[in-house]
Amino acid sequence: QVQLVESGGGLVQAGGSLRLSCAASGRTFSNYAMGWFRRVPGKEREFVARISRSGGTTYYADSVKGRFTISRDNAKNTAYLQMNNLKPEDTAVYYCAADRLDWGGRKKISEYDYWGQGTQVTVSS
Repeated sequence: QVQLVESGGGLVQAGGSLRLSCAASGRTFSNYAMGWFRRVPGKEREFVARISRSGGTTYYADSVKGRFTISRDNAKNTAYLQMNNLKPEDTAVYYCAADRLDWGGRKKISEYDYWGQGTQVTVSS
Protein backbone atom coordinates (compact mmCIF):
# COMPACT_ATOMS: atom_id res chain seq x y z
CA GLN A 1 0.00 0.00 0.00
CA VAL A 2 1.07 3.54 -0.80
CA GLN A 3 -0.58 6.57 0.80
CA LEU A 4 -0.49 9.88 -1.08
CA VAL A 5 -1.35 13.32 0.33
CA GLU A 6 -1.51 16.43 -1.87
CA SER A 7 -1.00 19.97 -0.62
CA GLY A 8 -0.29 23.45 -1.96
CA GLY A 9 -3.57 24.26 -3.66
CA GLY A 10 -5.32 27.59 -3.28
CA LEU A 11 -6.64 30.71 -4.99
CA VAL A 12 -4.41 32.57 -7.43
CA GLN A 13 -4.89 35.22 -10.10
CA ALA A 14 -4.42 34.43 -13.77
CA GLY A 15 -0.74 34.59 -14.66
CA GLY A 16 0.32 33.58 -11.17
CA SER A 17 2.03 30.43 -9.92
CA LEU A 18 1.45 27.61 -7.46
CA ARG A 19 3.53 24.63 -6.42
CA LEU A 20 1.70 21.44 -5.51
CA SER A 21 3.30 18.72 -3.39
CA CYS A 22 2.47 15.03 -3.08
CA ALA A 23 3.89 13.29 -0.02
CA ALA A 24 4.09 9.50 -0.22
CA SER A 25 4.38 6.88 2.50
CA GLY A 26 3.92 3.15 2.97
CA ARG A 27 6.31 1.62 0.44
CA THR A 28 9.45 2.54 -1.45
CA PHE A 29 8.61 5.77 -3.28
CA SER A 30 11.36 5.36 -5.87
CA ASN A 31 9.71 2.16 -7.17
CA TYR A 32 6.78 4.14 -8.62
CA ALA A 33 6.33 6.45 -11.54
CA MET A 34 4.21 9.43 -10.48
CA GLY A 35 1.44 11.26 -12.27
CA TRP A 36 -0.71 14.34 -11.81
CA PHE A 37 -4.35 14.46 -12.93
CA ARG A 38 -7.07 17.07 -12.55
CA ARG A 39 -10.85 17.05 -12.39
CA VAL A 40 -13.48 19.72 -13.03
CA PRO A 41 -16.93 19.10 -11.45
CA GLY A 42 -19.11 17.15 -13.86
CA LYS A 43 -16.16 15.95 -15.93
CA GLU A 44 -13.80 12.99 -15.81
CA ARG A 45 -10.29 13.26 -14.49
CA GLU A 46 -7.76 14.20 -17.16
CA PHE A 47 -4.05 13.55 -17.42
CA VAL A 48 -1.73 16.46 -16.63
CA ALA A 49 1.84 15.16 -16.21
CA ARG A 50 3.94 12.07 -15.47
CA ILE A 51 7.49 11.50 -14.27
CA SER A 52 9.53 8.30 -14.36
CA ARG A 53 10.85 6.57 -11.25
CA SER A 54 14.29 8.11 -11.57
CA GLY A 55 12.95 11.52 -12.59
CA GLY A 56 14.77 11.37 -15.91
CA THR A 57 11.72 11.36 -18.20
CA THR A 58 8.61 13.53 -18.10
CA TYR A 59 5.35 13.73 -20.06
CA TYR A 60 2.79 16.52 -20.25
CA ALA A 61 -0.68 17.15 -21.58
CA ASP A 62 -0.66 19.60 -24.48
CA SER A 63 -2.76 22.04 -22.47
CA VAL A 64 -0.04 22.51 -19.82
CA LYS A 65 3.16 21.89 -21.76
CA GLY A 66 5.57 24.77 -21.34
CA ARG A 67 3.75 26.10 -18.26
CA PHE A 68 3.81 23.20 -15.77
CA THR A 69 6.82 21.23 -14.55
CA ILE A 70 6.64 17.88 -12.75
CA SER A 71 9.54 16.86 -10.53
CA ARG A 72 10.34 14.53 -7.65
CA ASP A 73 12.70 14.23 -4.71
CA ASN A 74 13.02 10.56 -3.87
CA ALA A 75 15.00 11.33 -0.72
CA LYS A 76 11.94 13.21 0.58
CA ASN A 77 9.37 10.78 -0.86
CA THR A 78 7.67 13.72 -2.54
CA ALA A 79 6.51 14.63 -6.05
CA TYR A 80 5.82 18.20 -7.16
CA LEU A 81 3.90 20.09 -9.80
CA GLN A 82 5.13 23.62 -10.45
CA MET A 83 2.33 25.55 -12.15
CA ASN A 84 3.29 28.81 -13.86
CA ASN A 85 1.29 31.28 -15.96
CA LEU A 86 -1.94 29.83 -14.60
CA LYS A 87 -5.14 30.29 -16.58
CA PRO A 88 -8.79 30.19 -15.42
CA GLU A 89 -9.23 26.93 -17.33
CA ASP A 90 -6.64 25.35 -15.01
CA THR A 91 -9.18 25.56 -12.16
CA ALA A 92 -9.76 22.01 -10.91
CA VAL A 93 -9.07 19.54 -8.14
CA TYR A 94 -5.58 18.17 -8.70
CA TYR A 95 -4.71 14.57 -7.79
CA CYS A 96 -1.40 12.78 -7.63
CA ALA A 97 -1.16 9.09 -8.46
CA ALA A 98 1.44 6.32 -8.29
CA ASP A 99 2.11 3.70 -10.98
CA ARG A 100 4.19 0.62 -10.18
CA LEU A 101 5.10 0.28 -13.86
CA ASP A 102 7.60 2.61 -15.49
CA TRP A 103 6.73 2.13 -19.17
CA GLY A 104 6.39 5.20 -21.35
CA GLY A 105 3.90 8.01 -20.93
CA ARG A 106 0.96 6.15 -19.40
CA LYS A 107 -2.08 8.47 -19.22
CA LYS A 108 -5.05 6.27 -18.35
CA ILE A 109 -6.56 6.38 -14.86
CA SER A 110 -6.76 2.57 -14.82
CA GLU A 111 -3.00 2.33 -15.25
CA TYR A 112 -2.30 3.93 -11.86
CA ASP A 113 -2.41 1.96 -8.62
CA TYR A 114 -2.73 4.56 -5.84
CA TRP A 115 -4.39 7.98 -5.57
CA GLY A 116 -4.40 10.93 -3.21
CA GLN A 117 -7.50 12.82 -2.08
CA GLY A 118 -6.83 15.91 -4.19
CA THR A 119 -6.18 19.60 -3.62
CA GLN A 120 -8.26 22.47 -5.01
CA VAL A 121 -6.69 24.99 -7.39
CA THR A 122 -8.77 28.04 -8.33
CA VAL A 123 -7.52 30.59 -10.87
CA SER A 124 -9.40 33.88 -11.03
CA SER A 125 -9.58 36.11 -14.10
